[in-house]
Amino acid sequence: MRRIGRIGRAAALLLALTPWPVLAPAREVPDTIAQRALACTGCHGPQGQSRPEGYVPRLAGKPAGYLLAQLQAFRDGRRRHATMAALLQPLDDGMLAALADHFGEQAVPYPPPAASTLGPADAERARQLVTQGDASRRVPACAACHGRALTGVAPAVPGLLGLPADYLVAQLGAWRTGQRGAQAPDCMAEVARRLSPADLSLAARWLAAQPLPARSAPAESPPGAWPLECGRTAERRTAPPAPATGLVARGAYLATLGNCAGCHTAPGGAAMAGGRPIRTPYGVVHGGNLTPDPQTGIGRWSADDFHRAMHEGRAPDGRRLLPAFPYPSFTRLARADNDALFAWLRSLPPVVRPNRPHELRFPYGTALAMTAWQWLNFRPAPARAQAPAEGLARGEYLVTALGHCGECHAPRGRWSAPGRALTGGTLPGSAWTAPSLHPVEGRPTPAADTVALLRHGRHARGTASGPMAEVVLASTQHWQVADLQAAADYLHALPATPAPPVAAAADPAVLKAGERIYADRCADCHGADGRGAAGAYPPLAGNPTVTQRGVGNLLQLLKHGGFGPSTAGHPRPYGMPPADLPVADTAAVLTYIRQSWGQRAPGVTALDVQRGR
Repeated sequence: MRRIGRIGRAAALLLALTPWPVLAPAREVPDTIAQRALACTGCHGPQGQSRPEGYVPRLAGKPAGYLLAQLQAFRDGRRRHATMAALLQPLDDGMLAALADHFGEQAVPYPPPAASTLGPADAERARQLVTQGDASRRVPACAACHGRALTGVAPAVPGLLGLPADYLVAQLGAWRTGQRGAQAPDCMAEVARRLSPADLSLAARWLAAQPLPARSAPAESPPGAWPLECGRTAERRTAPPAPATGLVARGAYLATLGNCAGCHTAPGGAAMAGGRPIRTPYGVVHGGNLTPDPQTGIGRWSADDFHRAMHEGRAPDGRRLLPAFPYPSFTRLARADNDALFAWLRSLPPVVRPNRPHELRFPYGTALAMTAWQWLNFRPAPARAQAPAEGLARGEYLVTALGHCGECHAPRGRWSAPGRALTGGTLPGSAWTAPSLHPVEGRPTPAADTVALLRHGRHARGTASGPMAEVVLASTQHWQVADLQAAADYLHALPATPAPPVAAAADPAVLKAGERIYADRCADCHGADGRGAAGAYPPLAGNPTVTQRGVGNLLQLLKHGGFGPSTAGHPRPYGMPPADLPVADTAAVLTYIRQSWGQRAPGVTALDVQRGR
């Protein structure tokens, strides 16, 4: 049994709440997928055509099925790239499919091939590998899957021409070493492992030097038989499960409120079967298998066992559970809600998946350390039979218990114990910070804005970004409106915190440099006046995220970019491309933003940027 949910470990980058009224700008942003895809073309080039050198691949004209599979792999962690993961995690399959279709439809010229650097013998060896394979190693020809012309095969096999040699070498190496993978059986990994690194390099360099045929589009139909058995292609939609009823349906809704799948469902894995790694200050914890399998899951647990784990932080055998499982918050849950959650978990298909051992530093995880931690930092809450049904009491219950917001939005004390006041905290194992959820003196936040942000991922003056966008995607957009309203009312009623102090003006030369960078990189979307574009790009003027004490969230968004979350109300959000600027430029543009349009937050130094990175 491990930490259930991810709403508590999400940092809210709420580019939304203004300290004074700001009128929406008159300009309009095109409501097109091409406009939304600008978050991708910042790296992949106009229309996704990329560049002839480097590691950034071409997207234009590739089979849409292949592009969708890769977008899903980056989002779900099967391909590893920090910026791609951060950019795509708030998006559902529908939005990913729209991006894949858009780039697949782009017909733009390929760049001239690179000059060959291979000698005659190496070139002939590479040509044979690509066009004939190597029977002695049971390696099929590249052309057998990627098409005779090597331009790909619809709907899901990419072309191999028009790509930089460095990119091809890197991807073949990633297949060979397990850094990249596909759904089993993974034929590309098999091919890459059967070839030597030297042969992989020869094939990549030969492919990069080949001209494209006059017709460079993917072949229309797949070959009659694949030379190797390969995994399935990406699915655009997953059929919804049969609707639950009664106590099980209640438990399913409670699991959504707590975002249980956020920690207990591995990317691409079975629901609630565990295996997801969770970084903590004391090491990596792996989410446990909560399916009713009797050997590897909780199939032998009783309802009393489950309640004890949630309420007391103890396993059925008496073992004290790691506080990465947020029982300091879940101890406030009513017994009726625990029983409903347990009934829902028991209704899931059992999955045989042994729990991975945690990777903890000594002495964390030892019985003595867990006993000491609980003795110092944890007391079970008074038992309650039923949860509050409405009003501020309901809101408090949702925020402090089911939503376990304090696991991130409260400062941590000794041995990483979460506090009670929701005044902000550092996200464990992350560069993001969770801001204070208390209102600010003189700057009341309408509860309606909070409801809209949690339900739709945005409202007229802002957008949820960063890890909070993932929480909106998986959890809060599915809350009942009455529960959203109760949580918003509770947060609105918390004691107000003082407004940030006014800082001295920064060096004029730094502000001037930041203004130039802003005009070149930011103003097209956020406006020269910092007001953004209604319904698309959030305002920066009067924005509490812009002026908060720490700049870690701003640095993360600037470096990795990001989309707003896909929600039922706004299924195709707009995004921001990554902008990995030099340290001095990053400090200058953030200083300019924090000290413009009436804002007077402290400037950002090069040391701040280096620490934040």
